[in-house]
Amino acid sequence: MPLPDLVRLQHMLDSARVALMLVENKTRDDLTSDIGLVLALMKSVENIGEAAGKASDEFREAHSAIPWERIIGMRNRLIHAYYDINRNILWQTVVEDLPPLIRQLEAALPAE
Repeated sequence: MPLPDLVRLQHMLDSARVALMLVENKTRDDLTSDIGLVLALMKSVENIGEAAGKASDEFREAHSAIPWERIIGMRNRLIHAYYDINRNILWQTVVEDLPPLIRQLEAALPAE
């Protein structure tokens, strides 16, 4: 695997893990009262999408089970929507979509 793709993949994995750490012992209702949590989750998900967008086409094709376009699309939505973010979708993305993504990313990384 080319080094840049390895770095991007690791960035995605690190940001996904941070997002899950941030929601540990939290509920969806916390997004209503904790703007810091909202912003931190947004940044983590943005970082995942930014790194995904920089992965090579060859790498994306080799790992086509990873939903690259959805990940990049979510990043674009967060970047351009500013305060018009649907917090339900943000919560769902983190708690439902990131755990399987983490497993996919771990499987794509070479063994250490």
